[in-house]
Amino acid sequence: MMQNRRQHERTAINLRARWEGISGQQECRVGDLAIGGCFVDSMSRVEIGEIVSLEIELPSGQWIPLRGEVTTCQPAVGFGLQFTFLTEDEESALKDILS
Repeated sequence: MMQNRRQHERTAINLRARWEGISGQQECRVGDLAIGGCFVDSMSRVEIGEIVSLEIELPSGQWIPLRGEVTTCQPAVGFGLQFTFLTEDEESALKDILS
């Protein structure tokens, strides 16, 4: 049985987003979200340990910029991202989305 390493419960969500990493900027969607990270639905290739910038479009139309480290990768499906550099404002915005 696999142990769940997540510290925060993920919420299923479908938000437009874009990310930028070694391979350039890509359009994507966020499939689930938590204070600690998210799953990015993206066909583009990433590397485990890669640091990427992610912008999520809020329901209000505003974009929230986030940064994190790729923790898992499913080729042609997407990747797990752990938020490693959250500011208080970013954490507050994530809590608003999740509430």
